[in-house]
This record gives sequence, structure tokens and C-alpha cells, in this order.
Amino acid sequence: MGYQLSDITTLLAEGLKAFADASTPDRLEEARRKYLGGKGLAKAVLGGVKDVPKEQRGEFGKAANLLNKQLEEACAAAKARVGDAKPVAAGLDLTKPGTKHELGHQHIISQTIREIVDIFSRIGFAEVEGPEVEDEAHNFEKLNIPQGHPARNEQDNFYLRVAGPDWEGKPVPLLLRSQTSTIQVRTMERQQPPVRVIAPGRVYRPDTVDATHHYMFHQIEGLAVDKGITFGDLKSVLELFVREYFGANAKMRLRPHYFPFTEISAEVDISAEMFSHLKKPWLEILGCGMVHPNVLRAVGYDPEQVTGFAFGMGVERIAMLKHGIPDIRHFTANDMRFLRQF
Repeated sequence: MGYQLSDITTLLAEGLKAFADASTPDRLEEARRKYLGGKGLAKAVLGGVKDVPKEQRGEFGKAANLLNKQLEEACAAAKARVGDAKPVAAGLDLTKPGTKHELGHQHIISQTIREIVDIFSRIGFAEVEGPEVEDEAHNFEKLNIPQGHPARNEQDNFYLRVAGPDWEGKPVPLLLRSQTSTIQVRTMERQQPPVRVIAPGRVYRPDTVDATHHYMFHQIEGLAVDKGITFGDLKSVLELFVREYFGANAKMRLRPHYFPFTEISAEVDISAEMFSHLKKPWLEILGCGMVHPNVLRAVGYDPEQVTGFAFGMGVERIAMLKHGIPDIRHFTANDMRFLRQF
């Protein structure tokens, strides 16, 4: 129907009376829906502006807007007088103290990652990430792990398989990454030296779960590539990390080791003197070495022009050592008695 200016005057009077007469929350809600609801009369008047002759639209529009404003003010005044249309449930004691909600905090693994990343960030290492589903090229081949290497065996990796009418259980060249070294490869592929990155992330290996092994855990890898980088640079960086994380009195040593993606390679031990719960004199905390020339070539770097070092550590192992945690399964058990300690 079309509305006239006289209709607006009549509607305003009716609406103001309805809000003034509303003596209960339910009556107020009824009046609100009738006049101010989505399909209420005030909305209908505003929508009727288009049907008014062109020469009258300005005056009609002002009157329609004024109608809507005055009815909203009347509704607000009535609400202040009679209260909300949603009455308090019977029997609810408004004076009773509310339920206290406990504040959460970062998981101990997240805390450990942040502490380690912050240490390396202070000396110029940028944090980077990479995909957890990887191809064989980045997880193995570009890390100098060729076909036939034992590390590529099916029983040692979570390969993804194709499901379909022709499925024979054959692995496809995709898997859940078994190490965060894949992030180093991807970083070098998209960035020319100098490179200095720290890469935390989840990794997956089909280990039998016990006190020290899990099929999903966390690693942090570090990488630096530039002209003239030496093993002495690597040793200095790791000594700084050990002192910053484990304390100024922490002692560190390097032992020769083998990794296919570094040459020379070493493992880092720290003295167990500060850990009263352990009886061994030295504890292995990470592996490291100079980036293998084959890895540099695989990402397009010239090993005659640049060198680099890399290191990697298990986050759970670091946290277990520092905090005296005896079982890796505590990290994923969701036991609040354990989590509240950190």
C-alpha cells in the first residue's frame, strides 16, 4: 500500500501510545516488533518512499526518518522503565558469585620452541616454516639421501598412498616429513645467500611409542649459508645457545658423527652436572655440521663460492632435559596436573 504524510502522523501517534502503555516486557516486545521490527510499520513507511510522487519524496523521506527515530526513542524509554523482554529465570540468585574460569597458557612445547627461536632471533636468524606433507625430493634427494638409502624405507616413514580401483599399496612420492631439514632446502631454493634461518615444526616417524619415542614430535633446524662460513662459526653459535638456554655454567662438547646432509658432522653434548636427576656425565642434545656440497648444488648454490652450517634438535628432548620430564608421552596426554607445572 502507498503511504501519505497524514499516515505518518497517525502512525507516530499510535506508536508512541503503544510504547507508553507497555507495562510488561512482553507487551513492550510486542510493540517493538509491530513498529520497529524487520517487517514493522516504520520499515514499511521507509520502504514506501519510492512509491511517493517525485516532488513529494524529500518531505516524505524526512518525515519517515523522523518517525523511525522518535519510535526508537520511545522504545528505549519504555525498556528503561519496564526492563528487558527476557526476564530473569525463576530461581536464579543474582547475588551468587559467578563461576571462575581458569586462564590458559602456552603448552610447554610451544614455550620451549619460543625460547629457542628467540635466542637465535637475537643473533640474526629469521624464523621460517614449511609444509608437513613433503615430496621425496625435498625430504631425501636434495638432502643427499639417494634411492636405496635405509632412511627411505617404508617402515621408517609415513608414506601417503593412493586409494582407488587400481590401488596395490604402492607408495607415492609424498610423505609426512621426517625432519625439518626440508624447510632449509625450500628456503635455499627461493633465497640466494646470505641465508640465516631457524625452522621449528612437527615431524613424523613410525616409531613405537615409549618413554623416549613418539610417532609425532617437534624439531628445530638452524641454517646459515654465506661466503667464508666455517665450522668455528657453527661452534660459536652453538656455545652461545647452550649458555643462553641451559645457563652460563653449562659445558658443551662436540663429537664426530655422520649425517648424509653435512660434512663434516658432529653431535653436541652438554655436561650433566646441572641435572641432578640424571647419572650420565654427558648428554647428547643435537646434531650439526657443515652443509654438504651436494646439498648446496641441489638448490643451485655453488659450493666453491659459499659454505654453510646446519644444526637440528628435538624440542621434546630439550624440554625433558631442562625440566626433568621422564616420559615424552606426558606432552600429549592432556593431563592438567602435568601442564599446570609449566
